[in-house]
Amino acid sequence: MACWLLPALPALAQAPVERRWDWRPLGVPLLELELAAPAGGPIDRVWFSQSGDELYARTRSGKVYVTKGGQRWRPAQDPVTPPRALEFRELDSAGSVLVWKDPAGSPRMYALGRHLLRSDDGGRTWLNLTEFRGGSILGTAPRDLAVSPHDPDVIVVANDYGLWRSLDGGLSWSGMNENLPSLAMRRILALPDGSTGLRVEVEGMGAFEWPPGERRAWRPVLDPALEYEARLRSLLSGVLETEITAVAIAGDFLYAGSADGRLWVSRDRGRTWQLPESVEPVAAVTRIWADPSQPQLALAALANRQGARVLRTTNGGLFWDDLTADLPPGARAYGVAADRAGGAVYVATERGLFYTRTQMDVPAPATPWMAAPAGLPEAPVVDVRLDAEGNRIFVALEGYGVYAATAPHRRWAPRVVHGADFSARAAAPGALLSVLGAHVERALAGTQPAAVLSASEAESQIQIPFGIHGDRIELALETQARSLHVTWPLKRVAPAIVLEPDGSPLLLDAETGLLLDAMNPARAGARIQVLVTGLGEVRPAWPAGLPAPLDQPPSVVAPVHAFLGNVEMPVLRAVLAPGYAGLYLVEIQLPDLVDRGPAELYVEADGAASNRVRVYLEP
Repeated sequence: MACWLLPALPALAQAPVERRWDWRPLGVPLLELELAAPAGGPIDRVWFSQSGDELYARTRSGKVYVTKGGQRWRPAQDPVTPPRALEFRELDSAGSVLVWKDPAGSPRMYALGRHLLRSDDGGRTWLNLTEFRGGSILGTAPRDLAVSPHDPDVIVVANDYGLWRSLDGGLSWSGMNENLPSLAMRRILALPDGSTGLRVEVEGMGAFEWPPGERRAWRPVLDPALEYEARLRSLLSGVLETEITAVAIAGDFLYAGSADGRLWVSRDRGRTWQLPESVEPVAAVTRIWADPSQPQLALAALANRQGARVLRTTNGGLFWDDLTADLPPGARAYGVAADRAGGAVYVATERGLFYTRTQMDVPAPATPWMAAPAGLPEAPVVDVRLDAEGNRIFVALEGYGVYAATAPHRRWAPRVVHGADFSARAAAPGALLSVLGAHVERALAGTQPAAVLSASEAESQIQIPFGIHGDRIELALETQARSLHVTWPLKRVAPAIVLEPDGSPLLLDAETGLLLDAMNPARAGARIQVLVTGLGEVRPAWPAGLPAPLDQPPSVVAPVHAFLGNVEMPVLRAVLAPGYAGLYLVEIQLPDLVDRGPAELYVEADGAASNRVRVYLEP
């Protein structure tokens, strides 16, 4: 039956042991700006090979990529940038422009200025190819133009919004930004939280969000926190009479860093200021991190031509000790984050991500830095963030966007979390738990074996036995490095909808088996399958660790309800998910009339409610 054809689910770790760290891209390097196609980042130069079969592009970072036939981009090997085959000229209607003339002698000409113009009569008359409603359908700041050596109708424009190609002399346009790592990522503003997605700042363009369920491009948003910080830096620049480049607020503490390397601290939210400490040699303060629960603990990242510096204060800025130690010379620092409880500090640099093990709340000598586990693209890391529990790490890479993974320091401080959403919510018989930073070989829940469904250095996944009872379970975990003993709360049922790392829920169309998201919304009257864990006992009984059968999977014993907004939806079945261990499938029927757009969905079992997720609907 079609309703049981589940796809491969990327959020689930039910796979053989693997050695690679679990880095995963969140989003794609594309921006939705209502242009001819999704936009990318700044491209400085673009040119065709002499044969015309290959197209080269040079990003702002100086890296050169090549594509053949407009397919996937790849790094170019020893590319030679040709001299610009354009000349500057003044056009009465367009000002100073770059002009291309057909070397074959035809009257075709192109002029690239604020817009792209075409002439088919040697420059006597011009047609504007990109103007639309007072703007450009390709975006502003054009930088370069390439014309195929074999067909003057094939043209490519490079600008601050990426690459744009026309195959018909500029009458229609398509983007060439997919898979081209050019996104001018600046920093991470907010992590996924419920129905709010990951937010980032893109240089020169403001805040963008990757909403849960998005699959196409980052979308522009208004971010009050970003606007507030910009105003605060401007205000403090006037108050402190210097250029303030970084600020952080924790409790009543306000930290400020300047372009010349001075650090100020206010313990009363800016009413009075402690005299600044100057850092030598002079280096700009690029980012400040302050511990939200112990605001007298803070870190500052600084950068100059010599490289990165990382400073720590344990007493609210009375003095700062230097943690720089053996960070690579010449690696400018852009961001810093820490997990005090786990004893880890991370720094984002132009040479990659580094971390160190240190005691955050007492002054201590600097400790050696380690490079992040392999798996990230080779690109400058411009920011780093940890979630509130220090379980997941998020890094922003120049050109590529954001990657997420289990925080590498969990290797020395493993932690058990709920398998649905990395929370500390209670488990239920048959539920999934994840062990971060440990390769689990054997597990006991009380006196009963707990099935180890997958195991890697970054994360292992176990399933609680179905026959366990009580209000808590004692987990005994044998890993490759140590033994772990954890007490975890237990309930008869504790439903949780399974989420991907970007916060997207695992929802499927029952007819097609396709994941539902913003690009593939649920239709009115359709049947939706919700992937859940924690629904408890099933009938007939089924052993933990064994994938559920494809035909006639066991049914959930507890009564299950589903709600769209606050309206209850019919539940057609609630069973173990065929082919998976520890997962349940709840199938619901949508009404024949729904409003277009996102709606809130959750399930209940025996009165216990799950997390609330976003589902996209289409009438």
